[in-house]
Amino acid sequence: EKLRVSEPPNAYDFGQIVNALNANKDKAACADLLTVTDPKTLPVLLSNKLEGEILLIFIQSLEHYIAGKDPGLAYQHLFYLSKAERFKVVLALLSKNEKEELQQLFDLLSESQSDQYSLEDLESLKKVYEL
Repeated sequence: EKLRVSEPPNAYDFGQIVNALNANKDKAACADLLTVTDPKTLPVLLSNKLEGEILLIFIQSLEHYIAGKDPGLAYQHLFYLSKAERFKVVLALLSKNEKEELQQLFDLLSESQSDQYSLEDLESLKKVYEL
């Protein structure tokens, strides 16, 4: 059954939803969650709970469901994800395949036009993601 997703009111609820989505590998519902969540609130909502699996499902959801429709939103989420606690630690632990997936998302964004970011913005964010 499809999980109904609305903007989570706090970090605890956000964590519960993300864990459920991750357990089911439900990228479509994760994309719904990211669509209703203000990117600026991600660092607060994630608190200190960012993990590799969570970063990965976010990246896959952004790549497969959001970047094509709303590249600006995908960029904003990537930007604010990089401000989350534990981001550097989690990034360092990504596998080669996971890094490639991240690269694909950036490639998709660089092919898209958005008034939310320039190619220079994208290039500097890629450096933050160590690509």
